[in-house]
Amino acid sequence: MITVLFACVHNAGRSQIAAALFNRHADPKKARAISAGTRPGTRLHPEVVDAMRTRGVDLSSQTPQKLTPELASRAGWLITMGCGDECPVVPGAKRDDWPILDPKGQSSTTVNAIADDIDVRVRAFVASEHLD
Repeated sequence: MITVLFACVHNAGRSQIAAALFNRHADPKKARAISAGTRPGTRLHPEVVDAMRTRGVDLSSQTPQKLTPELASRAGWLITMGCGDECPVVPGAKRDDWPILDPKGQSSTTVNAIADDIDVRVRAFVASEHLD
């Protein structure tokens, strides 16, 4: 079982979208995703919850969590999204960075475009790693 950790700054948008979509597209017998943030917010961005609801994904009960060394140590992959130097190095984990716009405060059109971009990236990652 591979754990993929998606990380951003507040864990209130991008990484939550990515983890939810990964868990939708990947074979749960092969991999699962978790998400965290370097400076977690208090709640998910409402515009993200709304955008994901239209995709049939309910994030309303999710809460941001801190990216701790313990959490990171469980990851076989660390995919960062905008946390730059704040994102930790995870010994032994493969790493990628996806430069994705922060959805906080964006219009529903922009948030949906961000979610679409993440969905394309997640599907490509799942296929390339044979996790489907």
